[in-house]
Amino acid sequence: MNEKSFGQGLSLFQAARYFDIPFDKEIHPVDGEAIINDLKFHYLEWGDRDNETILLLHGIAQQSHSWDLISLALSHRYHVIAMDSRGHGDTGWPGNRDYSLESHQADIYEFTKVLGLDRFILIGHSMGGRNGYIFASQRPDLVKALVIVDTGPDGSSSSMRRIRQFISLPDELDSYEEFADRVQKYTGRPLWLIHGSLKHSIRRLPNGKWTWKYDKAIRSPGFDPHIYSRRQLWRYLEEIECPVLIIRGELSDVFRQETMEQMLQTMRNSRGVVIPDAGHLVPGDNPKLFLETLTSFLTELKYN
Repeated sequence: MNEKSFGQGLSLFQAARYFDIPFDKEIHPVDGEAIINDLKFHYLEWGDRDNETILLLHGIAQQSHSWDLISLALSHRYHVIAMDSRGHGDTGWPGNRDYSLESHQADIYEFTKVLGLDRFILIGHSMGGRNGYIFASQRPDLVKALVIVDTGPDGSSSSMRRIRQFISLPDELDSYEEFADRVQKYTGRPLWLIHGSLKHSIRRLPNGKWTWKYDKAIRSPGFDPHIYSRRQLWRYLEEIECPVLIIRGELSDVFRQETMEQMLQTMRNSRGVVIPDAGHLVPGDNPKLFLETLTSFLTELKYN
């Protein structure tokens, strides 16, 4: 496809058709807000509230729209909620710069209480996947099933340095196009695809420059999210009772195959799938196969 085929980028529905993502009709999510732990939390809500609920958690430096292709496809059968984590997207930034795992866990729990969520399916990518498996281990009464996408207790230090270097680059650029070029070099995705979704990740400043939406503190060189020890993280996995699907991108340099295999041995009710032609950003790198894998798991849940 020519990079100029859709001007400034694909619309959500054009992107869905391009990737052969099935959806019943062109619908947009409803934006919602909730005050949780003194912060305004933004979320996207898709589908009929009478359907079974899926809660989506994004990765670091991303936001709820990162799930749009997946949410669109699921919304005809599920009630889908994608939340912006603290300091990300259109959710507020904590004044004390508290991005600890404890704070994320408290946010998720209070969020489920405010929205009245119960026995839902929890899906998380990267940072969201880690927050998801900790939450599932602590609140088995709330989580019916868990999907962990390209993350585990043991990560690659070189890949984490690469991610840190990317988000630590100068955060004010003169144009939208400069940001698109930067993302293109990092992800390898074509510009015509990036242009359509980038608008959800950056904002224009009063001085005319563009910057990321997520908290500047997260991309500062000295940022410390207060991660638990790997031993403690493995212990959380041991305590998970619900059915679990682990998805890894075949080309991921963040989540190693051996870590995935150890997780499968640790969680008694789990299965794993490796998605070809996908790196760490699995839902965006190969959304069609990611969705097929996810849908197969969800269908089995309905009949078990």
